[in-house]
Amino acid sequence: MSRLRNGWAPGLLLALSACAAGPDYAPAQPSDLGVPSAYAGSGGAAQADLVDWWRSLDDPVLTDLIVQALRDNQDLAQTMARVAQSRAALAQTRGSNRPQIDMTQRNGRTFADGPPDSWSFSNGIDARWTLDLFGAQKRSVQAARADYAAAGFTLANAQALLAAEVARTYIDLRTAQARAEIARGSEAVQRQTEQIVRWRAGAGLVSAIDVEQARSLRAQTAATVPQLEQSEAQARYRLAVLAGLAPGALDAVLRQPRPLPAAGTMIDTGTPADLLRRRPDVRASERSLAAATARIGVARAQLAPALTLSGSLTASSARATNPFDLVTGGLFASVSQMIFDGGQRRAGIRSQEAAAKGAFAAYRATVLGALEDVDNALVARSAADRRIAALQEQVEASERSVVLARNNYRAGTNDFRALLESERSLLGARDGLANARAAQVNAVIQLYLALGGGWDAAPSAGTTGQS
Repeated sequence: MSRLRNGWAPGLLLALSACAAGPDYAPAQPSDLGVPSAYAGSGGAAQADLVDWWRSLDDPVLTDLIVQALRDNQDLAQTMARVAQSRAALAQTRGSNRPQIDMTQRNGRTFADGPPDSWSFSNGIDARWTLDLFGAQKRSVQAARADYAAAGFTLANAQALLAAEVARTYIDLRTAQARAEIARGSEAVQRQTEQIVRWRAGAGLVSAIDVEQARSLRAQTAATVPQLEQSEAQARYRLAVLAGLAPGALDAVLRQPRPLPAAGTMIDTGTPADLLRRRPDVRASERSLAAATARIGVARAQLAPALTLSGSLTASSARATNPFDLVTGGLFASVSQMIFDGGQRRAGIRSQEAAAKGAFAAYRATVLGALEDVDNALVARSAADRRIAALQEQVEASERSVVLARNNYRAGTNDFRALLESERSLLGARDGLANARAAQVNAVIQLYLALGGGWDAAPSAGTTGQS
């Protein structure tokens, strides 16, 4: 019977310490998040490297820009600092669950009128430890670990977004250069047409109206060039800043025109459930839900009693040569229990439960938004493909139409309006084709981003679904 009494208290403490207040977190299943079995749009069969997807565009200038931006971008540096903050917060939370030890030293001299002055020397150690009987510290560590993982995924998402922004800005640059070249070429042709019309007007074959119409079209085309040059310059400046440099620092590299990167064939999109693993923003949102769930347990544990063990050891003496004349110490245990707090702690529990519900709604919204991103990118790619095919046919027809209209005008069998409309149609078709090709590549970039490209989605320690 005595043995049972002696083992009862430690056994109870061990049993209590194995418990943790609040719900145990489990990742939601795809069906709980409204994830369908397939996308609304359809992808291709080609396998793609999502981690370094920009290399598939086969443009060394673009690849170098993205690599430099991922290394030197200042917005990314801020996000990295926040990850370091989360890592430090996790270490701080873990440390708060361990014994705390303080050391004190006190030396003094007492002055008196009569007897000689006296000295006192004291050295002491104080220790205290609040046992995690109801899992408050365990849940706090789980929440901090989930916050740290969420910060890491947020960094990965920032890297993915940065790579996509660099690529889109690069496409804007090359598109502006291509459109400006089209406009300059069209202006040169229209200037030749204007000269022909002026010659015919001087010969009395056509009226001055034809001359002014030719001049108007040529001036209208010339007016688009400065606007396109402005867009090109702004894209160059933006790329330099994204790469962590001053505006204009990359002009020597970027001024030289290059063709747009090829869009390539449609890639395999996998299944919608893959986004739960591949999208860093989805995984960051899931980790935030895990942290919010763990904080319910922290709040519930505040209702339970707290057991604190403390002890002290002090050595004192009146002589510096022998500091251990008197050694005293003590061990103490204290139990505290909240009796009345005006409902604050229970309100705190309700607050954390509401926060967890909000975190789940945010997680589900992020998942649905990710699905929408993929389907939008698939639709954009399909539409761009069809538009390019139609515009290529329009360009071919417009080129033939201009040749025929110019020949007929010279022969006097057509009026100038037919030639004017043919040249205007050709310029619009060529410009539209350049824009459509840019939209096609941008759709590819958006699809890679939507599928979770731009980072390594392989699970690592501390970032899995366990909280």
